[in-house]
Amino acid sequence: MADTVTIRTDAETEHALDVLTRDGSTRSVAIRAAVLEAALRKERAAELRRAVLRMPLGDPDGVDVAAELARSREDER
Repeated sequence: MADTVTIRTDAETEHALDVLTRDGSTRSVAIRAAVLEAALRKERAAELRRAVLRMPLGDPDGVDVAAELARSREDER
């Protein structure tokens, strides 16, 4: 048997539920679908972040930015 979840709604939430139930879906069905979709989006975003972090950065270009900035600031003194 599924657990029951109770939520407190406000005007913004009620509007969202009105939008989600315009097709005749019950509030329960609309909320369940919204929760599942939100979870899927979070999982996809996390996987995308992990994929970006795994991307190779390539070889360094040999430019030491800190040293370049220090040299340019010496000229300002």
